[in-house]
Amino acid sequence: MPPHSSEFLLQLLQRFIKNSNQIKQMHALIITHTPQHSENYKLTLLYNTLIRAYLNINQPHKSLLVFTRMLSRQAHPNALTFPSLIKAALFSPSLSSLTLHSQAIKCGVLADPFVRTSLVKLYSQMDYLCNARLVFDEIPSPCIVACNAMIDGYVKNGDMDSAILLFENMLKRDVVSWTSIITGFVRNGCFGEAICVFKNMMGNVNLVRPNEATYVSVLSSCAGLVNEGGLYLGKQVHGYILRNEIVLSVFMGTALIDLYGKAGCLERAIRVFKLMVIKDVCTWNAMISSLASNSREKEALVMFDEMKEKGLRANEITFVAVLTACARAQLVELGLELFHSMLGKFEVVPIMEHYGCVVDLLGRAGLLSEAKEFIRSMPFEPDASVLGALLGACKIHGAVDLCHEVGRRLLELQPKHCGRYVVLSNIHAGLERWNHATDLRKAMVEAGIRKIPAYSLIEAS
Repeated sequence: MPPHSSEFLLQLLQRFIKNSNQIKQMHALIITHTPQHSENYKLTLLYNTLIRAYLNINQPHKSLLVFTRMLSRQAHPNALTFPSLIKAALFSPSLSSLTLHSQAIKCGVLADPFVRTSLVKLYSQMDYLCNARLVFDEIPSPCIVACNAMIDGYVKNGDMDSAILLFENMLKRDVVSWTSIITGFVRNGCFGEAICVFKNMMGNVNLVRPNEATYVSVLSSCAGLVNEGGLYLGKQVHGYILRNEIVLSVFMGTALIDLYGKAGCLERAIRVFKLMVIKDVCTWNAMISSLASNSREKEALVMFDEMKEKGLRANEITFVAVLTACARAQLVELGLELFHSMLGKFEVVPIMEHYGCVVDLLGRAGLLSEAKEFIRSMPFEPDASVLGALLGACKIHGAVDLCHEVGRRLLELQPKHCGRYVVLSNIHAGLERWNHATDLRKAMVEAGIRKIPAYSLIEAS
């Protein structure tokens, strides 16, 4: 076999398809040594392999550049060219999905089910739901992968009705199908529905085993319903994981820590944390947050220091957790120091939630004037969460005038929020300002706002 022939280069490329340096050398040889008179199908095969090789080494932009070179060399793309190419385009939003679609039509390969399925995935992930549906409808008998891609598109765009309709009409469903629906409900805050789908999946005659994404989604649902029986199911899921000797991944462990932390089962959360072999920033965040919300604020701050010592970089969620710990422990100086270090030391830009934490920090310590001034100095208008933190502090410290001012601003922001009316009314009633309390209750009735009835739930161990 002559050196630098198409066959020789193809064999080398297939041999070193996951070696970054070798792939680049092969690429250079293809450009400089591939003869112009190479048989077209061999040249196409060579470029297809090179496109896939760059995708394998996480350089999708190079895959797209190879495609442009392929066209300039008049190597005809075929049905095997486009699935890898479309996958590369998912990481390069600058390339129009319509460009690849039109190229697939031009090359006469759009009828190929793999090309169509790849386009459905591309359009779905780029939020072009109408285009995804048009391509999907052109597939005569959509395979399970195409259906899953379309369901994923519906879920990401919040169209759960269409996702469920397609899911129910599928002749066969795999773990991706079930998990997509569960995840969709979780994203929309419908935790009860997510748990129902999970139970149906586990009770299905065609047993489908959950994967990592399934566990994370269902445990997140349990955490969302922790005061409504979610802890019980969460423990069952944890037991299933242990019985089946499933390796606890970073995200599964983090979801369990979050569940147990929100349920007040701190020792269980600590046990999971200690058993985890690999811990990411999200894992530390969940543990710090669990400690902070269960009256162990100083331990949360110690853990924050340990996290930094291990070389992990704090993010936005980390600072919400540590600022919450400082607020609950009334460590005003440390909390302010951490807040002011966010941008300069950690390159984390404070968002609304961080400002709310600082208002809570100052408010709990009785520094209401400082909290009010802090809100005035914010780079953007405070939302209901920030003003709500100040309102709570006013209630604790009996600052009636400020309470009235903040309450008025909150009602302007959330005119239909029954809780705001009730809190303000109760504050005035507690100070025997009956006229103000009555006016607020009357305003609720006139606005058609009803207080949601409370209930209690006792979970047996």
